[in-house]
Amino acid sequence: MALDCGPDGWQIHPRVAILYLDAALGVVNKGPGLLSVPAQFDDLSALSILADFLSGKLRARDRGVAGRSLPPAYHRLVPLPVHRLDQYTSGVFCMAMDPAARQRLIDQLKIHSMKREYVAFVEGRPPQPKGTWRNWLKLSADELRQFVVSDAGSRAAKAEVLEAVTHYEIIAEFPLAGSRDVVTKLRLRLETGRKHQIRAQAAHAGLPLVGDRTYHQKPPKPAGIDFPRQALHAEVLSLDHPAKPDTRMTWTAAMPKDLLELEAALRAGRT
Repeated sequence: MALDCGPDGWQIHPRVAILYLDAALGVVNKGPGLLSVPAQFDDLSALSILADFLSGKLRARDRGVAGRSLPPAYHRLVPLPVHRLDQYTSGVFCMAMDPAARQRLIDQLKIHSMKREYVAFVEGRPPQPKGTWRNWLKLSADELRQFVVSDAGSRAAKAEVLEAVTHYEIIAEFPLAGSRDVVTKLRLRLETGRKHQIRAQAAHAGLPLVGDRTYHQKPPKPAGIDFPRQALHAEVLSLDHPAKPDTRMTWTAAMPKDLLELEAALRAGRT
């Protein structure tokens, strides 16, 4: 039986809301600045927060949603990682509640049947209203940065590079006051899911994400925008339920406050 988390989710932590939970699957909306899964054993993360909530170590902030207490059977659930979002990327992602469900979800990632859509604010304007980025990515030795390599480089590196495919569509354009610069709001659909895929491909296309200090290291121009993180949000997740293969489910995570404020400022020309 699935837990009814309400239309906006069940807020169990200032930066974690449960969007869906049952004996096989958990879906959460993560705020910016929080790890998705622990890098070290004792790291605070969305996964560890959900685990603490399920075990009873953490109480929900909103006691009016989904009942006043967690059903006893849920206390035995242990969330397992499936995929992740960057620490400073907000939005929706899923976790498995048992090893079999985890493998079925990972299989969906491998065959690209799990659909993920993002919203991003980038500096510049794509040449076309919609299109596709196809690149070969090579992860640095410390695994902190992706590098786009040429087709020739990909053949030379062989197993060290992976293809990344992202489809983009322009949602809105915001001219910056006092300059010819523009910020574009994009909808991005992942076909593959490489680490930092969107950030690396956008920068390579000449459209670095607003606020991205890793792939757009130049300081903001006088007419530019100084935003404290990469302006990227995982908005939509769609998958086949791991315990009900014929059941397709979709969740949408509303943009967090900082991105709403960024968009409002762009619309008003206050940046």
